[in-house]
Amino acid sequence: MKPADKKLAYKIYLYLGALFITSLVVSNLIFQKFFSWYPFGDVEIFGAPLFEISVGVLPYPITFLITDLISEIFGKKKANQVVTAGIFASFFSMGIVLLADMAPAIPESPVGNEVFSSVFALSPLAVLASMIAYLCAQYVDIAIYHFWKRLTKGRMLWLRNNFSTFSSQIIDTFTVVGLLCVFGVIPWSLFSGLVISGVVFKIFIAFLDTPLLYLFVYILRKRFGLAIGDEIKLDS
Repeated sequence: MKPADKKLAYKIYLYLGALFITSLVVSNLIFQKFFSWYPFGDVEIFGAPLFEISVGVLPYPITFLITDLISEIFGKKKANQVVTAGIFASFFSMGIVLLADMAPAIPESPVGNEVFSSVFALSPLAVLASMIAYLCAQYVDIAIYHFWKRLTKGRMLWLRNNFSTFSSQIIDTFTVVGLLCVFGVIPWSLFSGLVISGVVFKIFIAFLDTPLLYLFVYILRKRFGLAIGDEIKLDS
């Protein structure tokens, strides 16, 4: 690969990593707001609303699209590196939030202590739950993705994209909702509804992101002259 092409490839990897980390950190900061994404009335399952989910779920599927794209173009090692960087960024951002929460607001502050604490006070517990789920889900996603990539010899992109995402999203949703219930952030009465709602929403999004993955993979393969199954080797 020409030096100019390798430089461009590294820049693309860097920007994808930045999008991944931003999506992950933002999802942890906004998780306490819930909404209904079903416009045709209330639907309940096990006594809990089926289509009510946290807004923190909105940027989260982007992380799985990005790790699949990095896995396909740059390989398993580079995908795992981004995941590890995301863990560090999440804990670092929560440390800053805790320091900000401890600092007393002045009387003239537009956002007072109570308002700030009501929005961010539960974040450390949520992030701990999210990070445990995230560790399990993201590494499982990458491992399953490359299992199917080896098995199909780089063909059938849709298969490894959806199989890896479905499996990891189920693990992520079940783990994070369960831990939030254990920590007392949300009541156990919402467990079944939130798990099923989250899984249904994430699987729906996974179907939608498959054409996007095909598009981005096609563009990058064409730009760098990659055959099916080929990966760009960047310096570690």
